[in-house]
Amino acid sequence: MSAYTSAQRTPGVENEVERASAPSTDVRPARSILLFSLEPWDRVWRRNQYIVDGLLRDDDRLHVVFVEPPSDVLHDVFSGRRPRLGAGARVAVGFDGRLTLMQPTKWLPRFLGSAADRMLRASVRRMVKRSGRTPDVLWLNDPRWAEMLRAFAAPALYDMTDDWLAARRTIREHERLVRDEHTLMRRCEAVVVCSVGLATSRRDARPDLITIPNAVDVERYQKPASRPADLPNRACAIYVGTLHEDRIDVDLVARTGAALSILGGVCVLVGPNALTPQNTQKLALSPGVLMLGTRPYEAIPAYLQHANALIVPHVVSPFTESLDPIKFYEYRAVARPIVSTPVAGFRENERPGALDIADAHDFPAHVAEAITRPVAPPDPEDIPNWHCRVRQFADVLGTLVQAHAANEATPLPAITGDWTTHRDDH
Repeated sequence: MSAYTSAQRTPGVENEVERASAPSTDVRPARSILLFSLEPWDRVWRRNQYIVDGLLRDDDRLHVVFVEPPSDVLHDVFSGRRPRLGAGARVAVGFDGRLTLMQPTKWLPRFLGSAADRMLRASVRRMVKRSGRTPDVLWLNDPRWAEMLRAFAAPALYDMTDDWLAARRTIREHERLVRDEHTLMRRCEAVVVCSVGLATSRRDARPDLITIPNAVDVERYQKPASRPADLPNRACAIYVGTLHEDRIDVDLVARTGAALSILGGVCVLVGPNALTPQNTQKLALSPGVLMLGTRPYEAIPAYLQHANALIVPHVVSPFTESLDPIKFYEYRAVARPIVSTPVAGFRENERPGALDIADAHDFPAHVAEAITRPVAPPDPEDIPNWHCRVRQFADVLGTLVQAHAANEATPLPAITGDWTTHRDDH
């Protein structure tokens, strides 16, 4: 029998989570989903891939069209890169033809006006028309596709995973994001957020929002793996995730690497590099810092299992306060010592000796001490698995389809309260 556990209980939350987590017998499932993703479908898996993978495996009648971020031809040219056209529509391997990937090409810069987005929307409409499959649900993760709500009659879900209004963007980009988010909050039949921070900041706009946190593939992360050949044969403090100034404190990483190099250790960064050329060069030249770049999601557990310590050198900002870091769950699954700056997700779950919180001044010293520990104490709490999150999404999507078919407003399951509450499904 499944049990619900939480480090910080909120009265009444357990029953609300159970209603949304348990399989529903009276909710009509979605059969065709058109998803606009912030991330591509590639070898670096994020929330969207885990949820879509689970939905497709649980329902062999489901078909998903996964729209990836467009290829920006002119941006490639101005950035000195070889221009690359979008990959277009193609069938993903491994799902019996039920997952279609689509990457459009962005031909014009947005500062010239609305033509760029009109062309992008038209390319998606043409692809959907050619497929002959009308979507039951629109799933918008990238707010820049908000105007697609006008193109289809299907009910819509806004899946909000980051507070882009708090990120550092140009004035023009920020104003556009404000408009797009306003459209989504006003017109989408359901809004899902991944974190307490997002739930708190958006509940006034959408009192009915649903909180579905992140999780981890527990079994895969705890299955013993060999040490990666490119991992240095010395004490390693490892960070896994995209390198981006919105998240990473570049100066802190450099100082941490310098502190570790004195001890013969190294700070290893595993993940896509979205840093500026200047910050990339700074880390590349920093003693004790090694950037390995992107590694496929299948390989990530091996890096984490063979770390002496796992680190989160994030900036503390309104943007990072909106996150529910997937790495929190992945780090917990492998039971290695963790050192983090006081960011959301980690800060509330401090356990000295297992998960230490340190400010930027003390962070390097804490990491230097952590790499000497043989292993982290076992985590006393159960770790949430993606299976639970998949069922929660399936219920929300199915309720939208059912309400649309009945042409009436059907109340959505409410999942509110403490984000650490979860179902034990591993």
